[in-house]
Amino acid sequence: MHKQHTGGGILLLSHVGFSFVEDLAEALRARGLKTFVLSSRPEPAHPGRLDDLRHLADHLTAAPEHVLTHRDVESCLAELRERGESVLACVTVWEGYRHLMAFANETLGVSDLGEKQILGLRDKLALRNRLFDAGLTRVRAAELTPASLADRQRAEGRYFVKPVSGIASYGAFPLTPRTTWVDIERITAESRDDTVYASAFGDDGLTFLVEDYLPGREFSFEVVVTDGTAHVVALHEKCEVTETAGTVLENACTSPPVGVGEAERAAGIGWVRGLLAELDLNWGCFHIEARYEDSRWDLIEVNPRVGGSLISHSTRELTGGASLLDLWIDSLLGPEGFTERLAALSYTADGATPTQNATFFRVFFAEKGRIASVRVSEELPLAPVVTHLLLKAGDTVEATAREVFLGQLLWSYPRGEAERILPELARASAHAIDIQYESQERGGPR
Repeated sequence: MHKQHTGGGILLLSHVGFSFVEDLAEALRARGLKTFVLSSRPEPAHPGRLDDLRHLADHLTAAPEHVLTHRDVESCLAELRERGESVLACVTVWEGYRHLMAFANETLGVSDLGEKQILGLRDKLALRNRLFDAGLTRVRAAELTPASLADRQRAEGRYFVKPVSGIASYGAFPLTPRTTWVDIERITAESRDDTVYASAFGDDGLTFLVEDYLPGREFSFEVVVTDGTAHVVALHEKCEVTETAGTVLENACTSPPVGVGEAERAAGIGWVRGLLAELDLNWGCFHIEARYEDSRWDLIEVNPRVGGSLISHSTRELTGGASLLDLWIDSLLGPEGFTERLAALSYTADGATPTQNATFFRVFFAEKGRIASVRVSEELPLAPVVTHLLLKAGDTVEATAREVFLGQLLWSYPRGEAERILPELARASAHAIDIQYESQERGGPR
């Protein structure tokens, strides 16, 4: 049960009209809280989005540009105060605005990370080398330049390229002998015209780092930290990861993970807590991506927010009702008994799972072309508990250095039946969304 509040609300920062606003508003309604939305200007492709938000929110403030600023946040908070509204906290799932959330919460006197801490986490080059010096990663990183690109290619090792400040695997890819500086310039130029993602690359625009390639299975730790105590609420294993020339597509995840046992999970939880302590991260919600190889955990990146796609929904199924968005909101509000409830929903230090639930979800990506039709297959071994179709017939998909989401499906089942259900579900779900393109006789999800 959520504690019911009266007379107050939470400010949601929305990027171009989206950023999980519907899910957040639902969570606020369940608590008897008002929904205040500050949104940047939507893209031309969504002319009615602000009207949708007006119907959804108790109060909407629409900024004039595609990217929110400190001034927008200050003006919105002042406007709400003048209206007599009580703003209890600020939340955003858009990583490009996470520092603005910290700024708003500091203004409101809410416990959260500091704005400088957030910006420090988003500098993946400095962060990687700081953690290397602390012995928490085996990998060092360097700025990607024409010279460092040529050096790595001559060395003939395995390396990975990604933005210094990035999001959603945009421009992240393994370095190959065929990679040229022209490729880097092309992705950089493309990013400048990307209304949705340009704000996530920092004030200097898209710059890149190159680091040693991390082998092993890929996982993500979903973590909520309150007053210096870290709770691992969920641990997802990425069952399928596709690396392309311009991005990395994370196709499917399951939780609890099947590729590591309790001892390995316990080691991972200890490693996560050490990493958070080293970085002095005492508050917040984190999506920590990692790889496991040769009995050792190593970092991909630390995201100071909930995971994207269906991570929050998956956590809700795993915990029996509390999504990551729910837990993040409650960590800001601090209702009575929250710390005890959070601990009961989280992994124990020895790697034991808190419930008998398991999940599997698959994300589908679109290819370049005009879509003729999209439908969900009815021939699946288990019906999904969440179905999101994000594109429709008539939509046109352009080639880009970031993934273009087509849809996503989530399944839930008893953990004791995972050995029987998961292999068949993983196989059958690969074609769960059928997509056809006008330029193709028959298409298929990627």
